Amino acid sequence: MTGLILENVEKYYGSACAVTDVNLHLPEGKLVCFLGPSGCGKTTLLRMIAGLETLTSGEIRLDGEDISHTPAHQRNFGMVFQSLALFPHMTVGENIAYPLKLRGVGKPEQKARVSELLELIQLQQMVDRPVAKLSGGQRQRVAIARAIASHPKLLLLDEPLSALDAKLRESMQVEIRQLQKRLNITTILVTHDQREAMTMADIVVVLGEHRVQQVGTPIEIYRNPANEFVADFIGSGNIFAATALGNGKVGMPGGEALNVPISDSIVVGSNIKMLVRPEDLQLSLPRTGAANQLAGTVTFIRDIGATIETTVDCSGVSLTALSTPNQCVGLSIGNLVSVTIPAEACRVLSA
Repeated sequence: MTGLILENVEKYYGSACAVTDVNLHLPEGKLVCFLGPSGCGKTTLLRMIAGLETLTSGEIRLDGEDISHTPAHQRNFGMVFQSLALFPHMTVGENIAYPLKLRGVGKPEQKARVSELLELIQLQQMVDRPVAKLSGGQRQRVAIARAIASHPKLLLLDEPLSALDAKLRESMQVEIRQLQKRLNITTILVTHDQREAMTMADIVVVLGEHRVQQVGTPIEIYRNPANEFVADFIGSGNIFAATALGNGKVGMPGGEALNVPISDSIVVGSNIKMLVRPEDLQLSLPRTGAANQLAGTVTFIRDIGATIETTVDCSGVSLTALSTPNQCVGLSIGNLVSVTIPAEACRVLSA
């Protein structure tokens, strides 16, 4: 089977678990994001793939070949570290040529490859400039060019954008994605930034509590989280307790009933957890009689420019709605409102 396969991969440091029970199949030519909070094991997993950490147990295969115990320098993977690890005493061209020099590539071939990569990253005029005199974004490009200089089978990026300011970070996200698509190189990006993962990745691997919580496309992860951990970590979400009433209904703490897509296998009377995304909630002036509607009081409003976050207390359940400024004209703290929750927007997380 082609692509990168991890089977039952585990890593322990003594009795401390770094990652456990990891089973993944990452197809060729995709950009995959390992996403999770600090300390969940995503960098350790990347370093095991790179050959910089040994596996406690399990197996890693690339295109059917077991590489679990292959030394890092024999795997032909390119890697960009969080610190970039460029050589400050070398020029841009010398940094990019360094992996080719280690492999015994002749100087004419080195020069040609460096020229090709400088054109790719649009730094043709900086071949002789010391890397210490480059901007953050330029150093980022040089680090990526060096990582792909020897035509690696896999490109590994360990939070490479974490040190950049917000605007530069977003532009580099676009550049890396475009470069990856142009080269069609299988890429794994480690990040704790959910926006980065959701906007860049073909496949997102959510890690938490030292194991894989869910694997899927960004929209699958966002719209159909596998559990409460994923729902809470990815995006903003209203997660609240309810009671299964049967016949496709759940009961809210205030006594109201909501129609939701709930499995018939969930026992009537069971305590469940529900998820509704803020952008799916609809606010209106108080009214009665509509389906899936809750009465509430506005407790907090946050204007963030293009959108407004409004928090509403509905009989002890705090719900946050995301609206446009035009939809919230005249709304202020203390106002009575109706909150409509479309049935199709509700997700049952657990029972």
